[in-house]
Amino acid sequence: MSHQKATNITWHHGHVDRAARESLLRQRGCTIWFTGLPSSGKSTLAFTLEHWLVERGHLSYVLDGDNIRHGLNKNLGFSPDDRVENIRRIGEVAKLFADAGVITCTSFISPYRADRDQARQVHEAAGLPFIEVFVKASVEVCETRDPKGLYRKAKAGEIKEFTGVSAPYEEPLRPELVIDTGELSVDAGVQVVIEELRRRSFIGA
Repeated sequence: MSHQKATNITWHHGHVDRAARESLLRQRGCTIWFTGLPSSGKSTLAFTLEHWLVERGHLSYVLDGDNIRHGLNKNLGFSPDDRVENIRRIGEVAKLFADAGVITCTSFISPYRADRDQARQVHEAAGLPFIEVFVKASVEVCETRDPKGLYRKAKAGEIKEFTGVSAPYEEPLRPELVIDTGELSVDAGVQVVIEELRRRSFIGA
């Protein structure tokens, strides 16, 4: 689904560049890509980070896997092909948000390395920062935080293509950050990301 089908189209350049948008917001746009097993803590970290940033005057937004599947990606399931397209679309959307100057947090299982690498390449080609955050947690830890009982249903064969049980998860090889949510609290995990944003001068001290 990623090949160009439309013809006779031209990229239209606007009158406002990225530097002007970032000057208006007094911040640099970027994408913070949270990846990990279901119930590893991706969304909790992303939404807590968003809250922290907004409280301090930074424009931030979370693109959450379940939320996106209620709208933009409502026509996609969990087959391997649909997972690829799911991440392709969100990689492009995150790029647009980052280009607008937003500190963009994505919370997607994104189980395949190739798809995460493609999202990174889309950002790098546009000159936009991409921070991959591996939210590390064992299946056993994730099962203890599973309020919907999805792991139990997957192990009983009631859910097909469930990552960590009946579908693979390929851990990042060189993520910018690793947050072990089996060891760190939510606040401590968020602080790891905040320090990285400060180190890169995306936000002030």
